[in-house]
Amino acid sequence: MAQKTVITCAVTGNLVKPEHTPHLPITPEQIAAECLAAGEAGAAQVHIHVRDPATGRPSMDVALYRDVVDRIRRENRELIINLTTGPGGRFVPSEEDPKVAAPGTTLLPPLKRVEHITAIRPDVCSLDLNTMNSGPDVVINTPRNVRLMAQAIRAAGVRPELEIFDSGDIHLALDLIADGTLEGPGMWTFVMGVKYGFGPSPQTVAYAREMLPTGAFWTAFGIGRMEFPMVAQAWLSGGHVRVGMEDNIYLARGELARSNAQLVAKARDIIESLGGQVASAREARGLLQLEH
Repeated sequence: MAQKTVITCAVTGNLVKPEHTPHLPITPEQIAAECLAAGEAGAAQVHIHVRDPATGRPSMDVALYRDVVDRIRRENRELIINLTTGPGGRFVPSEEDPKVAAPGTTLLPPLKRVEHITAIRPDVCSLDLNTMNSGPDVVINTPRNVRLMAQAIRAAGVRPELEIFDSGDIHLALDLIADGTLEGPGMWTFVMGVKYGFGPSPQTVAYAREMLPTGAFWTAFGIGRMEFPMVAQAWLSGGHVRVGMEDNIYLARGELARSNAQLVAKARDIIESLGGQVASAREARGLLQLEH
């Protein structure tokens, strides 16, 4: 029998702005409510960023993360909680002196980027391995800093989700598995459609998948209009899927999604229409060998 498919919902993200859609969750109460509703719609895992409730801007405030996690756990102990560690890696060079950071730079020390992980100890957290051009800016995750973050995540007893933006990220992760920094075969997510990263295509999925260790758990997702085509492609290729307002705010062309749950429900419909089955949170915990 084919494995069931785990749907992850990334509910708010770091780059989408409130002016892009009035339905973007901002406050801890809104973010937690969207996570719980996504779970009811079929998501087994929720990927969480937090935002300043007053401004809607991205935040790394540990208290905000704790508030969201506590609200979810009071209502649903099974839903897999996956907190981001992505913020803190962006560099914008000054035009006058490119080695000097310009406004918009978010670079933080590596252990600061995982402060909320060691404090809250979610089930899973993301771990970015990419150093790349990302739109007009540069994202920097050096091997040393990734190693320090990975060690802190492992010490906290949290499962790292390896976010893969291009093939070099896989090579770095494989080196970290080989030297024991990361535990293999790993939990991997292919991010496709970020400008200057992996393109969202069947060929990309096949290429990336074949580089993974035997037995790896992997997910693939597309950005923007490629979100739902990549749901189908990931399933057809034997992987798991991700949707959510972090990645795409439209339910269909020109139609804003009113909630993350709508995006999850559409992904579920695609999977089931292809003959697949969606994993419950409890079943997903079994696949990922997470505690109940």
